[in-house]
Amino acid sequence: MPFTVLNSRMVRAEVGPGQRLFSQRGAMLAYQGEVSFTPNLQGGQGGIGSMIGRRIANEATPLMTVEGSGSVMFGHGGHHVHVIDLTGDTLYVEADRLLAFDGTLRQGTMFMGSQGGVMGMVRGQVTGQGLFTTTLEGHGSAAVMAHGGVIELPIRQDRPVHVDPQAYVAHRGNVRNKLSTALGWREMVGRGSGEAFQLELSGQGTVYVQASEEKL
Repeated sequence: MPFTVLNSRMVRAEVGPGQRLFSQRGAMLAYQGEVSFTPNLQGGQGGIGSMIGRRIANEATPLMTVEGSGSVMFGHGGHHVHVIDLTGDTLYVEADRLLAFDGTLRQGTMFMGSQGGVMGMVRGQVTGQGLFTTTLEGHGSAAVMAHGGVIELPIRQDRPVHVDPQAYVAHRGNVRNKLSTALGWREMVGRGSGEAFQLELSGQGTVYVQASEEKL
């Protein structure tokens, strides 16, 4: 169920019989046809188990299930919207950046400490992601939100990408990521996070970067 980009801040999705999608609550701007919107209490297709960790950490983002037959327009807070098409791979993205996504995608939750140990958890605090991040896996599309638009940077084995943690939006593919300090600890005393930390992504995949250090 591909999304059609209407402008930099709005997308449209077509819903048909036997299809469904999930959206962030409050993201529906308009619709045509016979479409229903119901609160989703189980965290998308991944089921209630995929959201238990987030519930404990108070990091869950409420979703709506969208079904029926018609067209639905989505946008939220005037944020820029970027559409990502998955072809069997996995997207790692913070839940509050998800505007809407196909019901065919399997949603899960990953503990930040599983990628980088303690520094993975530190990364979650620096980026504002908390202790968990959302995964979407399978074939389908997801619309994510960002400040100032999004660029896609390829990640290759011989060419890792370094990103300001607060400009990071999402990544996909077989990617390893770690948080490193750009300055010595003595030099960091009295400084904000800023460029003191860098997120290094290596492997094979894509990272999505917004044109701002502002959080949603």
